[in-house]
Amino acid sequence: MIYDQAEFAVRCEWGAQGVAQLAPISDVVIIVDVLSFTTCVDIAVGCGATVYPYGFRNDSARTYAVAVDALLANHRREAGGYTLSPASLATIPAGTRIVLPSPNGSTLSVSTGATPTLAGCLRNAQTVAAAARTFGERIAGVPAGERWRDGSLRPAWEDWVGAGAIIAHLPGAHSPEAAAALAAFMAARDNLAAWMRGCSSGKELIEDGFAQDVELAAALNASRVAPRLHLGAYRAGATVP
Repeated sequence: MIYDQAEFAVRCEWGAQGVAQLAPISDVVIIVDVLSFTTCVDIAVGCGATVYPYGFRNDSARTYAVAVDALLANHRREAGGYTLSPASLATIPAGTRIVLPSPNGSTLSVSTGATPTLAGCLRNAQTVAAAARTFGERIAGVPAGERWRDGSLRPAWEDWVGAGAIIAHLPGAHSPEAAAALAAFMAARDNLAAWMRGCSSGKELIEDGFAQDVELAAALNASRVAPRLHLGAYRAGATVP
């Protein structure tokens, strides 16, 4: 297939079509949604919580949370309690089970089928790359992106750079798409926090009062956890000292 980058060990493609094209022919998929789903997963799992991704923001999410005996996070950051704000999850108690709906990273997570799936972000880039290599050489990075108001995909700078940060630790032949993500990360690496504050998603969150979320998301390799999706939930699939 022209679009599956199968001739390369390390692949990278955006959003739902990225999952559809790459997951079936890869040993592992890494979902990257830096602001903020996979950053939330990293922080919550690092605290010992279990995170259930869910793709719909309606009453069915509440029904699902009851079915899996979990709390339901609010997709609105300003709602208080546990939300898609990484800061809201920073002190979540170990053992907590939480459903975290989102239209991007969460939705992609539940569409990878039988392919092993990891939640990657800037915080855990090196650890997730190491965990991905344990599944095989064929590794797919999928930056989730955001949504324009009409529902179409908005390629998000932070997800492209987040994918590149992970790819920086992956050997093997890189597809041109993977190489481009790596180049984006290398260009931003020395000024990562400032560029995160200046990108569209970062500016939006800062304007809405969530500057701490941007700072948490920009903390390169601050985490030593590689959340793996297993039996419908992200758990600590791997840790390093």
